[in-house]
Amino acid sequence: MAIAKNNPFLKGVHGKIGNDIVVKQYSYGTVISAMPDMSRVKRTPLQKLKQKVFAEAVAYAKTISRNPTKKAAYAKKLKKGENVYRSALKEYLKKMKKEGKYGGVGFMFFCVL
Repeated sequence: MAIAKNNPFLKGVHGKIGNDIVVKQYSYGTVISAMPDMSRVKRTPLQKLKQKVFAEAVAYAKTISRNPTKKAAYAKKLKKGENVYRSALKEYLKKMKKEGKYGGVGFMFFCVL
């Protein structure tokens, strides 16, 4: 892991580069590390359910964000400073909880954006 401070080439850069390197931004500088190996992680059935529903919520939010007509209509009902994508994501997850398809421990973690 390398920490870079005040490096103009890495300012604002974050995310993965290829499948080997991850660049993260923290208050103390930019951290460059190896991609974590998640191949041995065994998820519980509840975790798998939540990941599936969250993936559906992301697809829903992207659909709204990428369609200019839907995005404009959705933006009209938002307060100042709210984001269309994040609001759509939150709306979908709340809807799933209300329908009983996405409950259990830890739901509020996903809902608070």
